[in-house]
Amino acid sequence: MTFTTRFAPSPTGPLHLGHAYSALLAYDMAVSEGGDFLLRIEDIDQSRSRAHWEDQIYSDLKWLGLTWPEPVIHQSERQSIYDQALDDLWSRGLLYPCSCNRKDIAAAASAPQEGAPLLGPDGIIYPGTCRVRWQGTDLSRRARPKDQPLRLNIAKAAQLVFGDAKPGGSFQELGLCPMKESGHIAFTPDELQTTIGDFVLSRRDMGTSYHLSVVLDDAAQKITHVVRGQDLFEVTRIHVLLQALLDLPTPAYFHHRLIRDDAGKRLAKRDDARAIAKYRAEGASPQDIRAMVGL
Repeated sequence: MTFTTRFAPSPTGPLHLGHAYSALLAYDMAVSEGGDFLLRIEDIDQSRSRAHWEDQIYSDLKWLGLTWPEPVIHQSERQSIYDQALDDLWSRGLLYPCSCNRKDIAAAASAPQEGAPLLGPDGIIYPGTCRVRWQGTDLSRRARPKDQPLRLNIAKAAQLVFGDAKPGGSFQELGLCPMKESGHIAFTPDELQTTIGDFVLSRRDMGTSYHLSVVLDDAAQKITHVVRGQDLFEVTRIHVLLQALLDLPTPAYFHHRLIRDDAGKRLAKRDDARAIAKYRAEGASPQDIRAMVGL
């Protein structure tokens, strides 16, 4: 397969130096391998996505010297694809509706019998309130609800994928995830239940979720190497599990270092002072940006 990387920003704010580093690294890797670099716009959150931020993304990336094939995929145009995957998982009894809000989850996870809430890749690990509520009900015989968030029963899903795998292994040992710098990655059903928990695959206001969309989009674009920050390292367990459930290929993952401010805090879109557009306005060159991020 052609060596293919991608950069997939959300048009919800300005690109900063951290985005520049990730995009340039993915682009340079593809060029060095004679492969392809693709751009994807992750705009499933239509309440926050703005056309002017998308235009700024194109402008900043082109100014940095990056090129990509057209047309650019927009997640907002792919809901039918996400619906097909949700229907598949629902028909296999792997999803259940959840009516809990953040306050409910925090309260349940902090109950005296539970102890201090544990944090996972998606925040507080879901205590399974609605999973218990629906236990014993064959939801697959009902129509998939479109007006409620749907969670994946991660222990049941992992059991389907990994069976009775012994603890202490990794996705690599199962041949599922050729990740660089992977270290130990828990994969047994119990480990995934306690370190990730049942995560949301379909939101009321979006009809999908980042986790579901990204694995389906990477497969559709034939991405062979995912280049992203170390802050998404734990999330990769979720994505590899979904790829196995949906019979999708697993790309190689490279989790790069994060670009941080002078205080050591990683950059976010609220850090306008580090925005690429601001450096451009102040007279910086693309070479200056490369130097700032260590490329």
